[in-house]
Amino acid sequence: MPRLKIFNASKSFGEKRVIDGISLESSDGELVVILGPSGCGKSTLLRLITGLEELDDGEIFIGEKRVDELPPQKRNVALVFQNYALYPHMTVEQNLAFPLKVAKMRRKEIKDRVLNVATMIGMADRLDARPAELSGGQRQRVALGRAIVREPDLFLLDEPLSNLDAELRTRMRREIVQLQKKLGTTLVHVTHDQTEALTMADRLVVMNEGKIVQTGTVREIYDQPADMFVASFVGTPKINLIDGFVSDTVIQPFNISTVFIPGKYRLREIVMGIRAEHLHVEADGKFGGKVAAVEYLGSKSILTVKHHDQFLFVQSDRNDFGVGDQVKFTVNPEDVLLFDKITGVNVRAQG
Repeated sequence: MPRLKIFNASKSFGEKRVIDGISLESSDGELVVILGPSGCGKSTLLRLITGLEELDDGEIFIGEKRVDELPPQKRNVALVFQNYALYPHMTVEQNLAFPLKVAKMRRKEIKDRVLNVATMIGMADRLDARPAELSGGQRQRVALGRAIVREPDLFLLDEPLSNLDAELRTRMRREIVQLQKKLGTTLVHVTHDQTEALTMADRLVVMNEGKIVQTGTVREIYDQPADMFVASFVGTPKINLIDGFVSDTVIQPFNISTVFIPGKYRLREIVMGIRAEHLHVEADGKFGGKVAAVEYLGSKSILTVKHHDQFLFVQSDRNDFGVGDQVKFTVNPEDVLLFDKITGVNVRAQG
């Protein structure tokens, strides 16, 4: 299936640079999730791909065809919005058939395609229903089906699950991934929800302020974030960021011996990054503090622990801690991330 290739794309609105020199290339049939905070430019990037906005600079290819100079209807791209954009006066069948009728397809082919897609999205028994008679999840399925029925070269999803409740979001995440694998078509999914990103992506693209900050697998980005922004934005609870100092091969606080940083960072201030699950609760732990808050999550708890003048998130498999309890923990040096205090970049990634 065609791949998406973007080269040095830029877009400004007035004096504001919304997309700033972005380059991105997908693999065949890949589910790419673009993750970033509101206003970072991710939805604008989708609009540039579809042709709803024009590039100031750069090129966009779908497969071997350059599309940035083509009108939207010539790009063979399907975009699904968060508000579904269904026609309220039309039935499910009519909504699914509409893009095919616009394309002047034969009636028999339209009927066959609509039935096939309705079966695929689990809506074959609701073809006569109108959107007002459907649940939010069913409406979202119909919106996806209307995109699928066109057999596009590329699917684009713009925050499609943000209007659904938590249970529906979980189910729809699974359904979208299953549909995408079944179809084998490249899909680009935009979201600010990291749970969506971490559970759906073959490739994760993190954006901030109009730029791509890091691209990789979910595991690569979670384990080795490029900088403090990525480290803070990806992962729940937020990573612990602790001001520290490197003296030769020892990092303070926590007196951690290390040899995995470039020599230029020795005798310099750094920022340590430690995820909650990497602060190991142990009865004879070397470090400790008082529990200031507890968040129970069923099989585990997230403790907010005051260690000296620093509040740390600590994950525990025990559920019997309460506010005011003392807790001890250890720190494994291999789990510690180090960031440049000035630039924010991952020190270990610099080599």
